[in-house]
Amino acid sequence: MYDYIKGILTNKTNTSKGAFVTVEAGGVGYLLEVTGRDFSKLSDGDIKIYSVLLHKEERMSLCGFSRREERDIFNILTSVSGVGSKMALVLLDEFESSELIGFVIDGNYKELTRAKGVGPKLAQKIILELKDKLMNYQADEPVKISPAVKIDNKAVEDAQTVLVSLGYERKEIQDALTKSTSQLSENAGAEDILKEALKILSI
Repeated sequence: MYDYIKGILTNKTNTSKGAFVTVEAGGVGYLLEVTGRDFSKLSDGDIKIYSVLLHKEERMSLCGFSRREERDIFNILTSVSGVGSKMALVLLDEFESSELIGFVIDGNYKELTRAKGVGPKLAQKIILELKDKLMNYQADEPVKISPAVKIDNKAVEDAQTVLVSLGYERKEIQDALTKSTSQLSENAGAEDILKEALKILSI
């Protein structure tokens, strides 16, 4: 329903129930729950925050993210059975989005247990379901990048698959992969490529 809210950050509140910011846009103050990472980063003034509307039986609420890919990963995380909005926020607060995706690609569930409340069983479940959602998305065709780039094609294709699943357009992906791979060494993996590509896409 809401893709993003662009307005003025007027208030920040950190409570035992979570971190919240109020963004005023069009005369309406929107209360959004955010990660601790974003809470520390955001300051008063004009902001653009990507949003998710959560509709539960007893109430509706908003979650907000300073970067689009974090919002999209939040949506994928909450589609995993057993992972609610609070757990998804904890995971995105503990790990950078590129780190989280890297663990999924590598099947490294043990790293996920560093997040508060994530045990080995849940971590394995998250890895299995996320890998299915992120890596089985079929792109139309591989994007073309500079022939001078010596990075393994499989790593580039894995990075492309994840970016497609996150909803980025083909032209955005091609530009980001071309720029990111030109800055990396030839032994870079999919996680390295994604980290650089997501930085470029967030600008």
